[in-house]
Amino acid sequence: MKQISIYTDGSSRGNPGPGGFGTLLVYNGHCKELSGGFAKTTNNRMEILAALKGIEALSEPCKITLYSDSKYLIDAMDKGWIHGWRKKGWSRGPNKPLKNADLWQRMSKAVQKHQISWQWVKGHAGHRENERCDALATAAADRKGNPPDPGFEA
Repeated sequence: MKQISIYTDGSSRGNPGPGGFGTLLVYNGHCKELSGGFAKTTNNRMEILAALKGIEALSEPCKITLYSDSKYLIDAMDKGWIHGWRKKGWSRGPNKPLKNADLWQRMSKAVQKHQISWQWVKGHAGHRENERCDALATAAADRKGNPPDPGFEA
C-alpha cells in the first residue's frame, strides 16, 4: 500500500459564516493542494470536509496518516464515535439529531478501503503543513461567489 500523509484544516468566518477547507496530500516527496469554500457553513463542517476531500481524492487503498487540529474530527474517528452514530441511525440517540450527519455518512464510506492513523496537531502553533492548510482554508472562505453548503442548508 502507498503511504500517504494528509494534512487538513477548516475555517469559517463566523460560526456559521463563510467557510473553507484546505487539504495537503503528500506522497513520495510530491504535494497536492485541495481547497474550496461555501457561502455559509460551520467550522466543524469544514474540518470534516477537509479530511473527506483528501481521502476521497485517493484512487486506490492507501496507508494514511491524517493530521488535523480538530479534536472533534480526530476523536470521532479515533475514539470510534462514528461507529456509535452509525448504529443509532446517524443520530446521537432518540430525539437527538447528529450534526453533520451527511458528512459523517460520507466519511464512514470513504475510510473503509484505507488504513488510517488519525493524528491531532495543535493549530496555529507553527506546524508548517497545518499553517498551509489554514491559509488555503481561509483564502477559500474569503472568496466571493462561493456556493451554498447543501448539507448546512438542510
